Amino acid sequence: MTKKVLVTGGAGFIAHHVIDTILETTDWDIITIDRLDFSGNLNRLHELLASKPAHVSKRVKFIFHDLKAELNPQTSNLIGDVNYILHLAAGSHVDRAIENPLEFVLDNVVGTCNILNFARTCKNLIRFVYFSTDEVFGPAPRDVMYDERARYNSTNPYSATKAGGEELAVSFHNTYSLPVYICHTMNVFGQRQHPEKYVPNSIRNIRDGGLITVHADPVTGQPGSRFYVHVNDVADALMFILGLDDTKFEKDYGGAKCPKFNIVGNEEIDNLELIKIIGNIMNKEVNYKLIDFNKSRPGHDLRYSLSGEYMKSLGWVPKLTLRGRIEEVVDWTLEHNHWLLA
Repeated sequence: MTKKVLVTGGAGFIAHHVIDTILETTDWDIITIDRLDFSGNLNRLHELLASKPAHVSKRVKFIFHDLKAELNPQTSNLIGDVNYILHLAAGSHVDRAIENPLEFVLDNVVGTCNILNFARTCKNLIRFVYFSTDEVFGPAPRDVMYDERARYNSTNPYSATKAGGEELAVSFHNTYSLPVYICHTMNVFGQRQHPEKYVPNSIRNIRDGGLITVHADPVTGQPGSRFYVHVNDVADALMFILGLDDTKFEKDYGGAKCPKFNIVGNEEIDNLELIKIIGNIMNKEVNYKLIDFNKSRPGHDLRYSLSGEYMKSLGWVPKLTLRGRIEEVVDWTLEHNHWLLA
């Protein structure tokens, strides 16, 4: 019997690439829910599905729903029983979270509780995956890489609400035996990303001769750095995780039994080096200004860093080099420059 997967936030950047990977690598039927707000753009799904044969695109069913509200019987019946739930829907704009923390509590904590409660009604649920973020661990000192069980240190309301949603998911695993996995992803980039994000925003500024601000340490001048990971690698890692035999890896960490996985790029890079690589690919001059990361906004962190060693030990690493992925995204974005429009 064909499996069914529910993807929340399916019109979002990461989720629509996950849908693409599921369509390409499985015969599963997909139900996706989205409220189509700041982050959700139905044109992502439209472009994706328009490129597929009709018998493939018809496997995707879209349902409009805002997860701040519980899934009522009518919505639940439209979704039906599912085998997998991939919870990617979330408010993720840090500046807006600083301006309006309660909005993000409703989206990322209440919304997560509502989808977890729906998951409890699914009789044939194999796995519930909660997508968390590197930001729950807070800033990483130089040479420190946080593993899956590191302590939390949220430095802004966005990361705090993602940590809250994550802990709710863990509690449903422990209280109701819900089959939950947690994924922590680092900074994701790729095709059809919102133009406010650093990579597409940099591509646009370099193309147009604009000024790029680079957050840096005011004393050392060291720019902020990340382990950027391409969205296709994130989707590939997710399918790898879903295919794991959970009898083959450690599931009990001193009483903490909910499995967690860091999805990490294969190379750390600072943001100044990143924009210079983009400039070289485009054969364009890069205009930039280093600014004090402490003064740009409250709760800003200079460096995030997760360890990818656990996933590597299980057999997964990103397929391509970071520079290869950057070139791929730059070329694609310039060819599809309507995605650079704010």
